[in-house]
Amino acid sequence: QVELVESGGGLVQAGDSLSLSCAVRGRTFSTTYMAWFRQAPGKEREFVAGQYWNGYNTYYADSVKGRFTISRNNAKNTVDLQMNSLKVEDTAVYFCAAGGSLGKAATYRYWGQGTQVTVSS
Repeated sequence: QVELVESGGGLVQAGDSLSLSCAVRGRTFSTTYMAWFRQAPGKEREFVAGQYWNGYNTYYADSVKGRFTISRNNAKNTVDLQMNSLKVEDTAVYFCAAGGSLGKAATYRYWGQGTQVTVSS
């Protein structure tokens, strides 16, 4: 069993930065894939970024490539998402997920409760 708890969301202006953190509790393996997804109102949940628990095989959605960075904090046992140069279209609820296959949301077994990110113009 794995428990995921997100934190760090908030209201920022376009161009600002924000960091999200996903606290991971429970047993994970180096081959457990960790990912961030987001869901805007009226839209489907979409993949943002992901990597294996060991840090390998990092992928980003084209829409965030070069602006967002996913990383693992070993000391805190978290998976973090650093978001720079935020755009209004980045506004969404951001979810942490574990145990799935790359960008396929339906394959993920574990999900956090989500954290709201709102970017104003």
